[in-house]
Amino acid sequence: MNLYRSVRAVTGASGTGPIDWDAVAEAAKASTDPGSIALSPAERSGYAADVRDARTRVREVSGVDFDVPATVEIQNRHHWIDANVTTFRQVMKPIEEHGPPALPGVARVVNTGTMSVMLSVLGTNVLGQYDPLLLAEGDDHALYFVHPNIERIADELDADFDRFRRWIAFHEVTHAAEFGAAPWLSDHLESRMESGIEALASGGVDREAFRELDAAMTAVEGYAELLMDEAFDEEYADLRAKIEARRRGMNPLSKLVRRLLGLGLKRRQYERGKAFFEHVVAARGIDGATRVWDAPDNLPTADELDHPQKWMARVQG
Repeated sequence: MNLYRSVRAVTGASGTGPIDWDAVAEAAKASTDPGSIALSPAERSGYAADVRDARTRVREVSGVDFDVPATVEIQNRHHWIDANVTTFRQVMKPIEEHGPPALPGVARVVNTGTMSVMLSVLGTNVLGQYDPLLLAEGDDHALYFVHPNIERIADELDADFDRFRRWIAFHEVTHAAEFGAAPWLSDHLESRMESGIEALASGGVDREAFRELDAAMTAVEGYAELLMDEAFDEEYADLRAKIEARRRGMNPLSKLVRRLLGLGLKRRQYERGKAFFEHVVAARGIDGATRVWDAPDNLPTADELDHPQKWMARVQG
C-alpha cells in the first residue's frame, strides 16, 4: 500500500467531469493491499468444483434452467476495484452529463476522494460477486471471487476455508439462477437505477424508482437466501452467526462506514426478502415462489414484501 500515492492521485484529480475515474482507480488501489491469488492446484480445482456443484444443486431445488456465467474469475482486490470502477462510471454517467458543479475543481477532488475510499473499503470486504453487468454493452454476465478476502475472513471467523469458500460460491450461483429465470431482470434494474440517478442529477428525487429498485433487490436477495437453504450441502447457521457476530463486534468507525456504504441496507434486504419467501413457500411451495421471476409485474411491491398474502392473491389468485 502507498497512502502518499493515493492522496496524490486524489488531489491531482483532473479532467472536465465531476469525477476523475483514472484517479479513483489509482487512489483506491494505492491504499489497498492487492493480496495474493497464487492458488494451489487443489484450491483452483476447489473453486471450479464449488461452482459446478452449486449450479447442479440450485437447478435441482429451483427447477430453473440456467447456466453459470462464461466469465468466472479468481480476483485479487485490485482486479475487483478495476472491474467495479467501470460499473460505477456507467452508473454515474447521468450526473457527469448534467453539467459542471460550482467550484468544479474542488468538487472533482472531493468526489474522486469519496469514490476511491468507497471502492477501497468495499474491495477489502467483498467476498464474491455475481455481476449481471448492468449498463454495459453486450449480454455477458460475470462471476468473481475475491480470494484474498475469502481467505482472510475465513481465518478471522475460524471457519474451514474450503467450506467457507463453497458457501460463498453457492450464494453467488443462486444469483445466476435468478437472472437466468428472469432474462428481463437486468433491464428492469437498469431502468430503475437510471431513473433514480437521472433525477438526482437534476436536483430531484425519484422516490418511486428507488422504492421499486429496493423492492426488486429485496426479492433478489431473499430468493437467493431461500435457494441457499435448500441447495447447500449442510446446515450453515454457524457461518451466518459468525458473520453477524463479526459485524456486531466492529468498532464505531467501521459501523459508520458500513452505514454510509449502504451495507446495513443489504442486510435488511436479505432478512426482509427471506421472510417474504419463507411465507410464500410455506403456502405455495418453491414453484409458487419462483413465479416472482415470470414477469416484471410479478415482483412484490414494498407493501407486499411485508404482507406476502397480498402478493399471492394478486399473482397467483
